[in-house]
Amino acid sequence: MVNRRTWLAGAAAWAALAPGGAHAQAKSEITISRQPGILYMPIHVIEKRRLIEKHAEALGQPGVTTKWLSFSNGGAQQDALLSGGVDIINTGTGQLLLLWDRTRGGVRGIVATTAQPLVLVSRDPRVTSLKDFGPGDRIAVPTVRVSTQAILLQMGAAATFGPDQWGRLDPITVQLGHPDAFVAMKNPNHEVRNHFAAPPFHHYELKTIPGAHVVANSADIIGGPLSQGQFFTTTRFATANPVIIQAVRAAAQEAKAFIETNTREAVEIYREVTSDKTPAEDLLDLLAQPGMMEWNLYPQGTMKFAAHLHKTGALKTLPGSWKDYYLPVAHDLPGN
Repeated sequence: MVNRRTWLAGAAAWAALAPGGAHAQAKSEITISRQPGILYMPIHVIEKRRLIEKHAEALGQPGVTTKWLSFSNGGAQQDALLSGGVDIINTGTGQLLLLWDRTRGGVRGIVATTAQPLVLVSRDPRVTSLKDFGPGDRIAVPTVRVSTQAILLQMGAAATFGPDQWGRLDPITVQLGHPDAFVAMKNPNHEVRNHFAAPPFHHYELKTIPGAHVVANSADIIGGPLSQGQFFTTTRFATANPVIIQAVRAAAQEAKAFIETNTREAVEIYREVTSDKTPAEDLLDLLAQPGMMEWNLYPQGTMKFAAHLHKTGALKTLPGSWKDYYLPVAHDLPGN
């Protein structure tokens, strides 16, 4: 489960993050989170090619160093951001919106990095659509209730069973990072027979697990692309470190261009940073599938997420536009 003490006992931390809270100091050594999966390949390219350091120096701030910390899910990352354990995180739209709301604007996005599709995979032949799930089933998601996958399930449940039934599938979700969920899916005796997976884990499951099949995907549920990864930070950090924020945007833009023009090399960087042993050719085949080369910096589908979270009461404040929860560094971009 989500660490409820982080949400309920962290009021003082949220107040410090909110506008008018404690001031942060400018930093030359920054800490950024990373997660496993080819979904986060732009981050791996940024890390390996030292793009934040490069662009910070070009912007007049030499000597920046970046420390990268691995996390298995977005919930752990948001806890680390609130506690000051990391300066910048990269994870899903749900975490960004909830932190923006709970900190009263004290956490905001920098730029998006990917909108690859998420895929709900099942190895249960009985399950072919959301309406087939019952009380005895278990669906693995990275963080229950607040991860992008968990919220997509809520949106799908509302569309399938009725608007007031958005929480119908919540009781059967279980929290597992994607690598652990993949291991569970491969075990025919494990209770987890369904996984709302991020790339490349859905690809592994469909290719290696007998009977694995697609039940739903994010594009079907939300009606188009959805930003699955974006950099975000506290407004305290952003105010104290404007060059770093600009460097993150420039680094993301360069990583996007690098992946598009040097895809094979980018795949090798991903394999090196994450220790993924999947053959490069398999990953290149995966990236050739529809929607898999979606690395735009502007947020996509996020206002639909916000509308759902506000309707369910998870989001107390309904933003007027995506620019409310993104820093001005991104405001010249298109977005939704």
